[in-house]
Amino acid sequence: MTKSNRRLDIALLLGLAALILLPWYRIEGGFFGFGWLSSFPGDPSTAPGLLEIAEHGRWWLAIAAAPLLLGGIARLLSNPMQRGALLAWAGGLGVVFLALQGLAITFSGWSWTISETSFSTLAGGQPSMGAGAVLTGIVFVLLFSFGLAERGVMKGDAFVVGAIAMLIVLVAIFVFYPVGSMFVGAFQAFDGSFNPDGFIANVQDPSIWSLSCLAGGDRCGVAWRTLWLAIMTASGATLLGLCFALVATRTRFPFKKGLRLLTILPIITPPFVVGLALTLLFGRAGIVTQTAASLFGTEPGRWLYGLTGIWIAQVLSFTPISFLVLIGVVEGVSPSMEEASQTLRADRWRTFWRVSLPLMKPGIANAFLIGFIESMADFGNPMVLGGSHGVLSTEIFFAVVGSQNDPSRAAVLAMILLLFTMSAFIAQRFWLAGKSFATVTGKGDSGAHIALPRGLSIAVHAIVVPWMIFTVIVYAMILFGGFVRSWGLDNTLTVAHYVKAFSIGWRDDGGLAWTGVAWNSFWTTMEIALISAPLTAAVGLLTAYLIVRQTFVGRNLFEFALMMSFAIPGTVIGISYIMAFNLPPLEMTGTALILVACFVFRNMPVGVRGGVAAMSQLDKSLDEASLTLRANSLRTIRKVILPLLRPAITAALVYSFVRAITSISAVIFLVSAQYNMSTAYIVGLVENGEYGIAIAYSSALIVVMIAVIAGFQLLVGERRLRRENRVSVATPAAPIRQEKTA
Repeated sequence: MTKSNRRLDIALLLGLAALILLPWYRIEGGFFGFGWLSSFPGDPSTAPGLLEIAEHGRWWLAIAAAPLLLGGIARLLSNPMQRGALLAWAGGLGVVFLALQGLAITFSGWSWTISETSFSTLAGGQPSMGAGAVLTGIVFVLLFSFGLAERGVMKGDAFVVGAIAMLIVLVAIFVFYPVGSMFVGAFQAFDGSFNPDGFIANVQDPSIWSLSCLAGGDRCGVAWRTLWLAIMTASGATLLGLCFALVATRTRFPFKKGLRLLTILPIITPPFVVGLALTLLFGRAGIVTQTAASLFGTEPGRWLYGLTGIWIAQVLSFTPISFLVLIGVVEGVSPSMEEASQTLRADRWRTFWRVSLPLMKPGIANAFLIGFIESMADFGNPMVLGGSHGVLSTEIFFAVVGSQNDPSRAAVLAMILLLFTMSAFIAQRFWLAGKSFATVTGKGDSGAHIALPRGLSIAVHAIVVPWMIFTVIVYAMILFGGFVRSWGLDNTLTVAHYVKAFSIGWRDDGGLAWTGVAWNSFWTTMEIALISAPLTAAVGLLTAYLIVRQTFVGRNLFEFALMMSFAIPGTVIGISYIMAFNLPPLEMTGTALILVACFVFRNMPVGVRGGVAAMSQLDKSLDEASLTLRANSLRTIRKVILPLLRPAITAALVYSFVRAITSISAVIFLVSAQYNMSTAYIVGLVENGEYGIAIAYSSALIVVMIAVIAGFQLLVGERRLRRENRVSVATPAAPIRQEKTA
């Protein structure tokens, strides 16, 4: 039996099992409800799938078996072209059948009259897709992919075709569908009818586009404020991230391990904590402000509350992301190229400026893009430090949940934000277009990186060291806040906040009891984060491989769609998920599944951009050599590509895990009583004025995240390029003098 036949047999068996064993609709018992097993076969009416057709009259569910039957017939054909055509038709018809069935479900039930009677008993008249339908849909996509591969698409590589098809389907469901449902609201009235008046009025609103600040006015519109803040944040975070990466890899800085820890701390800090720490330092009643007032007689000001304070907090928060993207790129620059430059009598400054820095362009461009988008989508920092200087993300939030109650305005603001972020994405693509940055090839590449030019080394140390000190002070304030009775008012030392949050007791039966108020949200957060992090890394790096290494129709549109989920504020993502998945056909509100889906497709672009930057340095000859030796694409990725992408894998795992714990803007709309994430719980503590418990909880999360990140690092390991882990301090080679011979 050939490998392609084995794949097809497995897919057909999965489809048959989905029809027979799993609930086709979401019935009582949950998405993967197996409660019917307790009464079957004594009560056949409780069985899902095809076994309940005769009992409930759902005979037309057998239509779903028709594509599987066509797939079975195709399995018997010997001609690959005929087999591929039949498989493609079977999978395509199956996907269309499921799509039409899902679109037929409305808020009030089934919109098809023929089905109203048959399904009136399901879920109170609102049936929703269950595990059987979802698994069958996956099988249909696989059949379609196998058919295209049989017909020679993507050189007959079923793995590549299947990966592209599956990612397109997932992006369509979890990006386009919810975002589209959100944007539709811009052209609707409250009763759901078409009404573009709200869209026109909001687009023309002067508070969005005003440039009065350039003519002596108080402030510009919220769109220009957000754009300027994003450019400044992206520039600052990219510059600092590059300085940190250079100090960590190109200097003899004695505290490199501490440097790496400090670059990680801001990214693993729960929301609002950095803002509160900055307020305690530089607010009107802050330590620095009051000290300056007593020493120099200055009047306490409110300079922190506005774009300046937001910029400081965002640069502090997003520099680690730039560092994680840039560290692998800086390490990946070939030492042999730098040594060749010095052999040609170039000094260290010219070598860095003309050889090393241009090869870092993919990382610099991706770090800037990620910083720009992160600033645009940031919600927590502007919420704490923005004051009256709102940005697009906070304006969207208040347009939806505030007194305005204007979904049309929220959709218009989201469109403007998307326009800015996509413009940055297109500009980055033009900057890198037509250039090659491959530095890791199949050839041996030993040697040591050259040291930085003396002037540049002094400059990067002058930037990094003060920023390290500032970061230490900020986190010292955070740590201090968890051990005082009332932060900023009563500084008496106490451990009461930690005891209340994480106390442990014993039950009457002798078992362990988690009595602390934070344990419930803590375990839920760990569970969701540990599930979503590997999925996010896998999907992101697979997507990066397809974008960089494969050529297919719609690749640019595919990459554009992926960036949409990252470019839109978490507030909009959360609301759009609620609007899309609170109703059939995919009803996931209140479950862990909607949180996992949100985290995977919200954080996946970081893995994509990091993978694209790192993979741009891998010569395609490595792939071609593996394929020439008859290895398929899956084996090539596993044995050749992934070992060279360990920095990108680590970055994707760390970022996705941390964001699953620290994300707030989307999560606050998706949590439920059963699945309450830590950030939503911390926000509730802050709103209730329980700052001590909130900081204690945040400090505990920071410690846990550091431990898990260290575990990820040990699990993934380091990339080995057969290069020496040292920095060369040799000067350019001197000309060789020929000795005269007698």
